[in-house]
Amino acid sequence: MVGPTRFMNLLSCYELGVVDALRDAPGLTAAGLGAAVGAKPDAIEQLLFLLIKEGFVAYDEATGAYRLDALAELSDAQLSGVMALMHFIKTVTLRQLFYLTESIQTGSLVGLKEYYGFDGTLYEAAATHKDLGEAWALAMNTTTQRIDPWFFENIDVPAGAQVLDLAGNTGLGAIHTFQHKNSPGLRVTTFDLPEREEECLKNFREAGVAEHCSFIGGDVFDGVPKGFDVVLIKHFIDMWDKAEVLRIFEGVHASLPAGGQVHILVPIYPENIADTDNYTIDFFPSFFLGCSMGYGGPQKLSTYRGWLEEAGFTVTQTLAKDPADLPRYALPVQGILSATKASSAAETG
Repeated sequence: MVGPTRFMNLLSCYELGVVDALRDAPGLTAAGLGAAVGAKPDAIEQLLFLLIKEGFVAYDEATGAYRLDALAELSDAQLSGVMALMHFIKTVTLRQLFYLTESIQTGSLVGLKEYYGFDGTLYEAAATHKDLGEAWALAMNTTTQRIDPWFFENIDVPAGAQVLDLAGNTGLGAIHTFQHKNSPGLRVTTFDLPEREEECLKNFREAGVAEHCSFIGGDVFDGVPKGFDVVLIKHFIDMWDKAEVLRIFEGVHASLPAGGQVHILVPIYPENIADTDNYTIDFFPSFFLGCSMGYGGPQKLSTYRGWLEEAGFTVTQTLAKDPADLPRYALPVQGILSATKASSAAETG
């Protein structure tokens, strides 16, 4: 009952500028804060009760002055990460989840249709609705920037490999691949819908990797391009149910040569669903069913492993990110799965 009220109470303190005002001038009273942010002091006082309760803000009863408590420990980068995700929750999930039940009944995003008149997925809507696009992209890029170093530390990309970043959006994953796995002859290609090409190539130029990165337009369900040694699938397969995931895996398997590799980065559910340190389950079922696709959602590592094997791959690695290593504001626990396509000798032997 108190989840949405607590969330909006805290977010409003950020959006009004109360947190910034206390960063700049510790010791302001409710009257001083009201004057600084253009709001009634009584309303500011009401909002700050929760922040005092949680230890985010401290209050001096004798002077009526407020100062940041735990919030003072946040660096600018941490604060930016928190705000990107909170803005994403407000813009992308709160309204749409009002229609979660109807979305599950219809298998479509009823909230998007009611609020935006849009019949489709969040990712399609983001291309035409700026508020959704900016909120989603900022949160996604924040997550990618944080998790990609861990991903690339734990996968093998042979020197000089030809790498395909499947459903690579606007190229950030390809840029990170080249930066983290650079070797003579390495080339990374983003594969995504044709409308992503212009922005993707622009990002390659701005990152100084245009000579090493390229773009192919297409739909993964129409076929995966051939001629690549390594395929990366990042932040994508959780969008689909089992039948679609198997189609993706089978398409990748068919496109790779014998000995080719696939590396997958995906949010995962814990093997023990009752794990109280993992919040992926608290967020993703409602998000995918009510806000993102109308279907889909993450799975356990063991489930993805079984699906890879069903598609013909030999799984060589499964690895889960330790939740203790995540920033305290980060929700998804990520997993890595690596697999190879068997050589002809192995297939016939």
